[in-house]
Amino acid sequence: MDMVTLRAPFLLSLSLFLFTTLAAQQPRMLKTIIVDAGHGGKDYGAHGAYEGGLGSYEKNVTLAISNKLVAELRRQLPDVKIVPTRTTDIYQSPPEKAEIANNNKGDLFICIHADAVALKTGRRQIGTREETRHKITYTGKGKKKKKKSTPYTVTVPVYEHFKIGSQRRGTSMWLFAAHKTSDKLKAVMRNEGEEDMEIETDTDSSSYDQIDFSQPEYKMMASVHANRYQLKSIKLAEFIDQEVEKTERPALGINQRQKGIWVLQATNMPAVLVETGFITNYHDERYLNSDEGQQEIAECITRAVKRYKEQLESQKPAGASTATDNSRAEQQVLKEAGKQMKSEGH
Repeated sequence: MDMVTLRAPFLLSLSLFLFTTLAAQQPRMLKTIIVDAGHGGKDYGAHGAYEGGLGSYEKNVTLAISNKLVAELRRQLPDVKIVPTRTTDIYQSPPEKAEIANNNKGDLFICIHADAVALKTGRRQIGTREETRHKITYTGKGKKKKKKSTPYTVTVPVYEHFKIGSQRRGTSMWLFAAHKTSDKLKAVMRNEGEEDMEIETDTDSSSYDQIDFSQPEYKMMASVHANRYQLKSIKLAEFIDQEVEKTERPALGINQRQKGIWVLQATNMPAVLVETGFITNYHDERYLNSDEGQQEIAECITRAVKRYKEQLESQKPAGASTATDNSRAEQQVLKEAGKQMKSEGH
């Protein structure tokens, strides 16, 4: 094996990293936004099944809001491609939604949902009814002992059970959980290489497909991308939360679900899930089902996206630690590559 062959893994890993670091320093344009209406078709999502509720289903609320959001984004950002995952009541699995986003090379993924809580059951008396009972007595002794049943009537209450609407209301932002980073890495590994990690070499273009991402240097590069996406996701979530707060609706901040959110982790781009309101709350359900409420949410998200776009394209960092993270990542890549070179006798 000659010197060039031995050095190939080191040179390829270093070239890939230097290109991705350089790409990260360039202004990134927001070209494509994916808007996902949660649930759909046979997947009804949450249900406003409490007493006094509208009985609405999450899949219908998310579709109405998403359609308004798509229209608003197209109106205010005419130069940006807006791709909805669905525009009608159809079922799509999370992998299908992620595939639509990744195939369209989205730069941003916004998932619309409606929140819910487990409803408590109440009981109240609605009347009375007459009930016949029997008093059992015995007469005689021994073999002559006999059982006697004497009927009598009592008045008993009649109850009905009902579901109590939740007190919880407001809009919250959700990100893929930090401990689920490995899942985000898989999406990055599957889909990077078409833009940010595209390189020119004298070798066949299929070389990229042969990269073993289980190796530390390549995994580190993917990790840099995943962390960058997380920082950008947080920034967009902050902007949406701030815009919601301006409407005087409860803004519940940014959250991470411990069990993870599959579709956010499988998309190769910054991704945010917006829980627009609680469909199990009397006031929120009516807000979510009203044209005014749906439009207000669409406009809030659009204003936040415009702020995000302005920051992204003015080269402002998505997070204060981005430069530090890239520097540390570069040091790690060089360290791993150095170990590899040493082990190969260079």
